[in-house]
Amino acid sequence: MRKNIKLTAGIAATAALALGLTACGTSSDPSSAKDSAGAADKPLVVAASPTPHADILNFVKDNLAEKAGLKLEVKEFTDYVLPNTATESGQVDANFFQHKPYLDDFNKKNNTHIVPVVNVHLEPLGLYSKKVKSVKDIKAGQTVAVPNDTTNEGRALHLLADNGLITLKSGVGTDAKLSDITDKKGLEFKELEAATVPRALNDVDAAVINGNYAIEAKLSPAKDALVLEKAEGNPYANFLAVKAGNEKDARVQKLAELLNSPEVKKYIEDTYKGSVVPAFGAAK
Repeated sequence: MRKNIKLTAGIAATAALALGLTACGTSSDPSSAKDSAGAADKPLVVAASPTPHADILNFVKDNLAEKAGLKLEVKEFTDYVLPNTATESGQVDANFFQHKPYLDDFNKKNNTHIVPVVNVHLEPLGLYSKKVKSVKDIKAGQTVAVPNDTTNEGRALHLLADNGLITLKSGVGTDAKLSDITDKKGLEFKELEAATVPRALNDVDAAVINGNYAIEAKLSPAKDALVLEKAEGNPYANFLAVKAGNEKDARVQKLAELLNSPEVKKYIEDTYKGSVVPAFGAAK
């Protein structure tokens, strides 16, 4: 039986306090660095979004970790902030929930020092609706919900632009904002925290939803999305990440190897059937 550790409000407060106490230090502070040899027998504690990240980690824990000599502990987080602050503060050893554009933006805004270790999978962003059957049915005057964090909003706007629903300024990158739209084609936009977008589907005409939140909301990206991101050349692979300096931790290296194993590739393909796809070997 799998056993997940849920984040409580008390733990969240502790993570925030610990981050505040360590903010004046640096990643090169000897007291903040892990001794790989001393930590070898301790469980590797990994923060993860529930689906598919924690599911994949629990597959590793239940089927691969013991044979590899790895003790793995999974903590589930339901937001996009605490996994990084908990990793920075040392409350957890690693996290698995994000892509590189999001991490780069987070590190810059929060003075954190989180780095990727190994790519694992891609969750194609999708446009969903309970009111229209095709992207061609979305018309002027209708409302589209998008995630409000910098990188996922930019990603959502590019998806809409690629499918002819809006026009963006020439050359705008992954950090595109609503102000970068040169032609809204009569659409209205509602910016929401990514985790809450699925709950807004009844209140808007369409919504751009992150793959993991779509799956949690019992949506099938491969079947239910009006349009999905293309996997080829996509920069949004999700990866295992640690605080800078901890990349060589033997436990982290073991987990990285297991996450890129044939067994995990098959698990992802069999379980998610195209809604989540392996990203092994993609650029970090």
